[in-house]
Amino acid sequence: MAMTPSDRTEANRLDREIVQRCRRGDLGAFEELYKRFGSRLYTVAYRVTGSAADAEDLVQDIFLQVFRRLDSFRGDAALGTWLHRLALNASLDFVRSKQGRRQRVTDTAEDLDAIAAPANGPWRPDAALDRMDLERAIAQLPPSYRRAFLLHDVEGLEHHEIGDTLGIAEGTSKSLLFKARTRLRVILRGRSGAR
Repeated sequence: MAMTPSDRTEANRLDREIVQRCRRGDLGAFEELYKRFGSRLYTVAYRVTGSAADAEDLVQDIFLQVFRRLDSFRGDAALGTWLHRLALNASLDFVRSKQGRRQRVTDTAEDLDAIAAPANGPWRPDAALDRMDLERAIAQLPPSYRRAFLLHDVEGLEHHEIGDTLGIAEGTSKSLLFKARTRLRVILRGRSGAR
């Protein structure tokens, strides 16, 4: 169910209050922040890394970053959006790291089919792509395309949430996602044709 403007205003007020309490050193407020957002940040980390253990470790690292960087939260975006951005960046950094490169970008078989399936026919098992092919293809995308693709197709964010997270218009998010998917299809079809 979508939040009403008054619900959003109340949530923002609660967010500002909890941030102020955390800044004053109130450990109970920090615990409240963890309880409110921990599972959401875990979901972000898990979807990006594909590993429950890595996601749990990342959530701890993310909240350590939150503790250190809470003074930099200006309130321009919702607290949840700011936390999501921190979690996403930490998770993507992990995946890019040496250890993270050994992990695979989490994606469902249906998403792989939708990205790589030929437009004029059913998915053929002989054209199946492994996750490393997908990771390499995603890495070839321009950064703006890659961010929109990961936030929408991997993270499951809606276009208005992507807009809030990246500071772009909802229509721009839709356009970037369309371009990312189109480019991925071209890249992935080229790989399957080369086999």
